[in-house]
Amino acid sequence: MFQSLVDVILPVFIVIGAGYALTRAGYFTAGHIDGLMRFTQSFAIPCLLFRAITTLDLEASFDPRLLASFYLSAGLCFMAGMAGARLIFKRDWEDCVAIGFCCLFSNTVLLGLPITERAYGIENLTGNYAIIAFHSPFCYCVGITIMEVFRNRGRGGGKMAGAVLSAMFKNVLILGIALGFIVNLSGFTVPETVDNALSLIIRAALPGALFALGGVLVQYRPEGDLCAIGFVCAVSLILHPTLVWMFGKSFGLPKDLFRSAILCSAMAPGFNAYIFANMYGRAKRIAASSVLMATGASILTVWFWLMVLG
Repeated sequence: MFQSLVDVILPVFIVIGAGYALTRAGYFTAGHIDGLMRFTQSFAIPCLLFRAITTLDLEASFDPRLLASFYLSAGLCFMAGMAGARLIFKRDWEDCVAIGFCCLFSNTVLLGLPITERAYGIENLTGNYAIIAFHSPFCYCVGITIMEVFRNRGRGGGKMAGAVLSAMFKNVLILGIALGFIVNLSGFTVPETVDNALSLIIRAALPGALFALGGVLVQYRPEGDLCAIGFVCAVSLILHPTLVWMFGKSFGLPKDLFRSAILCSAMAPGFNAYIFANMYGRAKRIAASSVLMATGASILTVWFWLMVLG
């Protein structure tokens, strides 16, 4: 199975590494990388998700066993992250929520999509898109709701609900997914000219985002509480896919959806983990360092899961 490391995983991380190395060498500036990340995250990837959802067979894709396997596991990892931060590392509750969010938010788009595509082909991404359709809404809803509970103790639910909805509907990934559902359910056909334009944009989405991710990682160093960072990496890379494996097997999840669920759950925390921590000014160093270290470590852990999946 060494070939899976060479053929599937390394090309993805070579693109990330190129972004890291060229930014570190000064060939690309932080401004260049920020612009590329903004293009991919705020435009190209929402276009990719919009087009994928418009063409998705909703009845066949949204298998409740798939969503239950992935999101029950994600929720348990969020609770494990919060509990570990509180009981082991003695952090205050708001830090605990930020650390729990790092354990919850796996990088299903920038890493999960390209690795699954390279491993099993573009025709086997149905499960990935079904998971991604709910990923940002679910994670932000959980994270923001729990954070606002602790931030607004005793101040009523109106402010909390407003904060949750405001944060969710400012997220362009969620808007792209929502528009895709509207088009899909309405039966509207995207004009061929527009679809061709979307195809051109989409080709740049994942390679550009992977390169930008490498450039962004230059800004961060493994610092802060290394034990807490290691804990986040273990929950994200080991506990989450293990739980998905257990639930997926017990629910009798079909093979293609099972593989998508495992690979999505085996990814490192997404950059949104840092965005969430930065939004609230909580556990920022742990979040940034966890994204960096887990992304590197996932080369080996994803290889392991690919060998297990066969």
